[in-house]
Amino acid sequence: MRIRTLCLVLGILLSVAVVKADEESLWQLEAVDIHAPYAPAPMANGSIGILPQKEPFKVEHVMLNHVFDAAAPHVVSRVMRGINPFCLSVKIDGEAVDTSNISSWHQIIDMRRAIHRTDLSALNKANISYELCALRNLPYAGLIHVRIQARKNMMLEVRSAMDIPDDYAKSAVRYREMEAEGHPMYMLESDATSRWGYRRVAATSSFLFEGNLIKPIYDEATHELYFSLSVKEGETFCFSLIGSVCSSRDFLDPFNEAERQVIYAIHEGREALMQAHYRLWNELWQSDVRIEGDNNAQRIVRFALFNLYASCRAGSRLSIPPMGLSLQGYNGHIFWDTELWMYPPMLLLNQDIARSMLDYRFDRLPAARKKALSYGYRGAMFPWESDDSGEEATPTFALTGPFEHHITADIGIACWNYYCITHDMHWLQREGYPLLKEIADFWVSRSSYNPDGSYSIHNVTGADEYANGVTDNAFTNGAASLALQYACRAAEVCGEKVPEAWRKVGENIRILQFENGVTREHATYKGEMIKQADANLLAYPLGLITDEKRQKQDLEYYAERIDQKDGPAMSYSVYCVQYARMGEAGKAYEMFCRCYEPNLRAPFGVISETPTSNNPYFMTGAGGLLQAVLNGFCGLQITDNGIVQLPSVLPPHWKRIVVTGVGPDKQTYIRER
Repeated sequence: MRIRTLCLVLGILLSVAVVKADEESLWQLEAVDIHAPYAPAPMANGSIGILPQKEPFKVEHVMLNHVFDAAAPHVVSRVMRGINPFCLSVKIDGEAVDTSNISSWHQIIDMRRAIHRTDLSALNKANISYELCALRNLPYAGLIHVRIQARKNMMLEVRSAMDIPDDYAKSAVRYREMEAEGHPMYMLESDATSRWGYRRVAATSSFLFEGNLIKPIYDEATHELYFSLSVKEGETFCFSLIGSVCSSRDFLDPFNEAERQVIYAIHEGREALMQAHYRLWNELWQSDVRIEGDNNAQRIVRFALFNLYASCRAGSRLSIPPMGLSLQGYNGHIFWDTELWMYPPMLLLNQDIARSMLDYRFDRLPAARKKALSYGYRGAMFPWESDDSGEEATPTFALTGPFEHHITADIGIACWNYYCITHDMHWLQREGYPLLKEIADFWVSRSSYNPDGSYSIHNVTGADEYANGVTDNAFTNGAASLALQYACRAAEVCGEKVPEAWRKVGENIRILQFENGVTREHATYKGEMIKQADANLLAYPLGLITDEKRQKQDLEYYAERIDQKDGPAMSYSVYCVQYARMGEAGKAYEMFCRCYEPNLRAPFGVISETPTSNNPYFMTGAGGLLQAVLNGFCGLQITDNGIVQLPSVLPPHWKRIVVTGVGPDKQTYIRER
């Protein structure tokens, strides 16, 4: 009897261990072939983004959030790469560790802990493992921890350098040695002025050692900090590199602040730094999406959420550019990508981050007022591409800058939805309604009265950017109508008088149709190729078309008119939402796959903007993918009364979706087959 009981207990423990191992694997993304195609994945903390590569210890660059300089004389602004303090090189017995002499290479992105780990064997003499992270608890800092196990007696040399990209004109690298409270510190420091003089950036790095402190040496010739020591067979040696990057955007004195951050890290120690980093990521992961029955989808969807969490932070009053903090794509500017695609999942899962994205717009309301005035309109006219100034930053050759006006409506819709979820009356009175008021005034002045009592909006670029200078674009008109309606509701809630013009225009903006009832994208549209979903957005997310027959007609008409080569990733996500809510599981899953699979890049599952591009991570696509799951398969919908769960269906092979930490009350929503 005892033997049978013992076997039963062992069996239960084994099964629990297997389940836990399986669950842990759903938090990890792996690369096992260094010679295979490789799309790098950024590690970010909302202030800096670090882009690790497959080569040993290589960091491609560091991105700075919302730190801009001109791309060239008389050219619009471009977000800057930071000075890179995470440049490590390792030699064993005088030979550099590189791709020519390593084996057993393996990389893992651990999403739960937000670390990027590489394991390898070098020169048949050492097993090396190193972990890189952008510290969530130190927004301007990152850390690399290295563990080297000697397989033979060997001499180890480690060097640290500063990489100063061509974003800068004047730069310097220096060594600083100081002591505080009897604690010696040895730091490599750099500062530089951006090429066109708009910003100053500084970086500091230092080695952290476990146990006895090693005094590194400064190489005057190469401007590197290095140390060397012998490691005996069987011994393990560990060290870390802490680096910080600060700019004059965030600090009046970025040089000394970068130094202070590293000094703070030295005194805290690696263990305390990492525990704080893990704790903050654990708090973020209280809001998560769990898919049962499709492990591949689970990893891809969680990776999308991971990247959005990593691209912004509560209290920063900043938003997320299309490529996040991965590279300089789209110059790091802020588009409608924020309000329509990335913001909705954040609003459901992390209202503090969503609030930061709205704060970004409120802070730039004066610039939007000035733009409206400059073009002869009232209220506020937000730029199509926004940089830190809030002025129009679209390159002048692109007509989207002068004419893609739906961005102003998109911001208004985002404002009202924030209030619907939070019911933060103080915020609505101080920030939300003032924004909505200016937006409503703009749309009244932007619309034109027709003899039949309707209103038109002339000469715009809609979501379909292949059609410029059109009249009565479906999405622009629909979004403007909705923004006006929301402004009216906000005024009523705040006890303000509702201008009659807001109601009149909002209720009578034209939405055109073909004779067969299909929504017409614009007044002269005749079925040509489109860049992305436009008319289809009236059903979701705008909710202006609720009749299923009309939705299906629009879906069937426009789905195959999207540019299959250069169209961005998001269109099929809104198709997925609509089909899931109509109960068509097979069609919804087809659209779900189409919204990311052609854009998926090995080895980690980075989503590229289009089927033919290879950028590190397209955050806009991440937002669309999450909406397909949250709003489509799970059926979550924001209403005036808060979050509701609408009827919807799961893909045929999915068992269940569990969405945790939704809304201010951190509720859990479940959808089962």
